[in-house]
Amino acid sequence: MNVERPPVCDYEGSDYQAKFWDRGERAYEDGAEAVALKALLPAAGRLLLEIGAGAGRNTPRYIGFKRVVLLDYSLTQLQQAQARLGRGPRYVYVAGDAYALPFVPGLFDAATMIRVIHHLADAPRALRQTRAVLEPGGTFILEFANKQNLKAILRWLLRRQAWSPFDPQPVEFAALNFDFHPRTMLTALRAAGLRPERVRTVSHFRLGTLKRLAPTGALVVLDGWMQPTGQWWQLSPSVFVRAQAAGDGPRAAPGKFFRCPACGGDEFDEAGGQLTCGQCRRGWAARDGIYDFRESLSG
Repeated sequence: MNVERPPVCDYEGSDYQAKFWDRGERAYEDGAEAVALKALLPAAGRLLLEIGAGAGRNTPRYIGFKRVVLLDYSLTQLQQAQARLGRGPRYVYVAGDAYALPFVPGLFDAATMIRVIHHLADAPRALRQTRAVLEPGGTFILEFANKQNLKAILRWLLRRQAWSPFDPQPVEFAALNFDFHPRTMLTALRAAGLRPERVRTVSHFRLGTLKRLAPTGALVVLDGWMQPTGQWWQLSPSVFVRAQAAGDGPRAAPGKFFRCPACGGDEFDEAGGQLTCGQCRRGWAARDGIYDFRESLSG
């Protein structure tokens, strides 16, 4: 089970939530994403996995789901989310790796990955992991950074950037920061067993001057009106896709939840601040309401 994985973009110790979202400079983007999520999310559900939950910015928007699992590689981000949302039974906090999700196959009826995949060097691998933990017919909502946006096209035409926005290959414009071509991402979803159903383009007005001059609420409304055009063309910097877990596959057996990232076992004993895998006897931290599957404590 210990397969070498690509490097991980770790937000441990980061003030990302406060610096990027709480200060208001991204209020328009936040509002536009809320509109897209509301349009794409199922009205109700049993168990949703939020991959790359961070400090829980989007978590309150999953109001139709009975339980939400917040997964992030950063422990400090999850601690911030826990401080915002509380420890109630509705939320489960898990520190883990998108390349090795610590859950039994077919556990979730929905999953989201918002502002995450642009940090993944091996996006197809993460998508396959997501499909594995979704039950057949489950819903997956993905957001990705679009390299074929209008600004990039104009910059390329004016020879102000070297890479072509029409090249299907991802572009790594900074370390572990990738923009994807829409056609390439839709192909990767299908290859992973996730059938795209709806596409919405988001953040059409992501221009600093425009955001300073125009009321945020008006921009969000206008963005919401334009988002459905994503079914035909994708020219915005952000794209949301709703996909369905296609084909056959297992559904999690009653009482099964976690899966050992080291050996694949699904029997655990919880005591003394750790989960111990009944198969390989590796221990995984379970402290202060957060399960940590990044590195085993033993074995």
